[in-house]
Amino acid sequence: MDRAYIEVPGAGTHELPPLLVRSIPEPASREDLVERATSIVETEDMLEDAPEGTMDQRRLDLAVHLTDQYLGLLVHWAWGDSVLEWIRQCEITFSATSALRDLLSRDIWPHAARSSFVDLLLDKEVPTRGVAIDRAVGMRLTFRQPPPIDCCSDQFLFFLNSRLAGAAYETWARLSPETAAHLPPNRFHFEVHDMRPQ
Repeated sequence: MDRAYIEVPGAGTHELPPLLVRSIPEPASREDLVERATSIVETEDMLEDAPEGTMDQRRLDLAVHLTDQYLGLLVHWAWGDSVLEWIRQCEITFSATSALRDLLSRDIWPHAARSSFVDLLLDKEVPTRGVAIDRAVGMRLTFRQPPPIDCCSDQFLFFLNSRLAGAAYETWARLSPETAAHLPPNRFHFEVHDMRPQ
């Protein structure tokens, strides 16, 4: 992808705060989530086409799938929350460092935008164990706190959560003018500490 990178004054690499990837908020046990997902399956009339004699197995399969979708939502939300906190810390670092201070100023062209930090993570190929960073940030922008599974419809969990998160991220990223430049990955260093259970 062709990107315009902002010129960083001086030589060498600038140290950014570490990205601390936190665990998902402690949800109910998986069994409890499956049970709650089962009630979503029943109230959303998802079983009307199930052949006779397969109703219980189909209900369980759908509940397990809904639970997996919900846990994926929680993982993305936790990543997004971690990334937004890291961006806030990076902005503090930029404002406290004379060589970097003006790079985020809207009065100077070109300047970096908040979404430039997300692009920096992508350019640095930060390992995410399957989490799409832009979707993760979009999920956190959508929900201040992760919603309980009971608040999610089957349609949201099956079809809409990735679209909604993607649209939220795109809208947020477009808050910056088209002229916003990217941060050159070779000029910045940071560590990633994945605090999630392995």
